[in-house]
Amino acid sequence: QLQLVESGGGLVQPGGSLRLSCVPSGFTLDYYIIAWFRQVPGKEREGVSYISASGGTVKYVDSVKDRFTISRDDAKNTVYLQMNSLKPEDTAVYYCAAEFSGWGSITEQNWAKPDPYDYWGQGTQVTVSS
Repeated sequence: QLQLVESGGGLVQPGGSLRLSCVPSGFTLDYYIIAWFRQVPGKEREGVSYISASGGTVKYVDSVKDRFTISRDDAKNTVYLQMNSLKPEDTAVYYCAAEFSGWGSITEQNWAKPDPYDYWGQGTQVTVSS
């Protein structure tokens, strides 16, 4: 079964940093687009960041620009989300998602929507609180 495993969440004070990791189980990340999403209870899952299969294109939702950085290390088969200057409103369960780039299903218009992504992790809790 193909799935993703997230790690690195936790409790951090406002202004602090965390680095989330996303590792696939049952496949390698080559040729896969990876995105990070987050969700709080009662709200829809929100796309936070995206990285293309080549790593040459990254995208961020406006609320995290200049604070979060997505990267991938295909040699380690891992995608990271470095989160700096964390705010209480960043508190959420964070998920990584993957989609095979060859399907062409991820576009400029839908990268932040959960529907096009086939593979998901179980999520990791990030809590920003003093």
